[in-house]
Amino acid sequence: MKKILFLFPYPHETAGSQRFRFEQYLDFLKQKDFSITLKSFLSQKTWNILYKDKYFLQKVIGILNGFWRRFILLFSVWKYNFVFIHREATPIGFPWVEWCIAKIFRKKIIFDFDDAIWLPNTSQQNKIVAKIKFHEKTALICRWAYKVSAGNAFLADYAKKYTSHVFINPTTIDTENWHNPALIAPKKNERPIIGWTGTHSTIQYLLFLVPIIEQLSQKFDFTFLVISDKKPDFMLDNLLYIPWNKTTEIEDLSKMDIGVMPLEDDLWAKGKCGFKALQYMAMGVVPVISPVGVNTEIVQDQQNGFLAQTEQEWLNALEILLTDATLRLDLGKKARKTIVEHYSVQANRANFLGFFA
Repeated sequence: MKKILFLFPYPHETAGSQRFRFEQYLDFLKQKDFSITLKSFLSQKTWNILYKDKYFLQKVIGILNGFWRRFILLFSVWKYNFVFIHREATPIGFPWVEWCIAKIFRKKIIFDFDDAIWLPNTSQQNKIVAKIKFHEKTALICRWAYKVSAGNAFLADYAKKYTSHVFINPTTIDTENWHNPALIAPKKNERPIIGWTGTHSTIQYLLFLVPIIEQLSQKFDFTFLVISDKKPDFMLDNLLYIPWNKTTEIEDLSKMDIGVMPLEDDLWAKGKCGFKALQYMAMGVVPVISPVGVNTEIVQDQQNGFLAQTEQEWLNALEILLTDATLRLDLGKKARKTIVEHYSVQANRANFLGFFA
């Protein structure tokens, strides 16, 4: 029986990037007689306060404990055949854990990332950490890796500067057991719902939509739903905020008729893997998204959703969809078909298992 060690930043079954990059495939690996060991850097206690203001001392202690656990872990690395590293083994400093695994223990590293993590992008709450992040680590780990799992072509092109063993592994959705509208009671919205879901770190992108929503509200009766771990700072008369909760995640998403994903056209956004769009589309919700990076591969304009860049394009797309319920339903079905065929766990299963060959 071959053994795989998974190293990742946050506790198991907490962070979206981990859940939809590799955690969904763990049962498939077990079915292939792989032995799985999961090791997060942060404890649940530290994760609970990581993005909250204050708690500086507790965060420091939690991070130091994480480094200690990684050090102790090195003494058992010898027994694993593969080490799958999602994003990084440690959040700051030189990638000494990865170096030891690759150079001392000579283990096969599968390095997985789904953002342009070589670019500075630290949260406001933890901005002091930005000075010691050592973003150059991404290039080094790519060089040392047995295989690199990149979330899209933009990320893959970066990795190819340092190794030829690069494979595109898209972020995927479990369209059978989780993001499946057939498992949820049919929606009974009294009025259309335009929705957005995301974390506090991406809620800033919604500011672009605020005047657009205000303008549309003068003509249409609809709800603007925000599902997040933080309540938005802006105010809208038709705003409905639902705190993100894993147990109600699918039910909350199913409330939407239209899902929005505005982005700025910068390098960080080009590295994103279109996760919000994937979630909307898997639930049969028609997406309206910015034409940035992989978004233009996921959505074909006016065929399974809308691509909108300028304020006028956003207004036009949302107005069309608010006006035509039949079109929303038709595009929503085509959107889900796209995910099932190209971005589902089932469709990508063989690709993921190939990393451990």
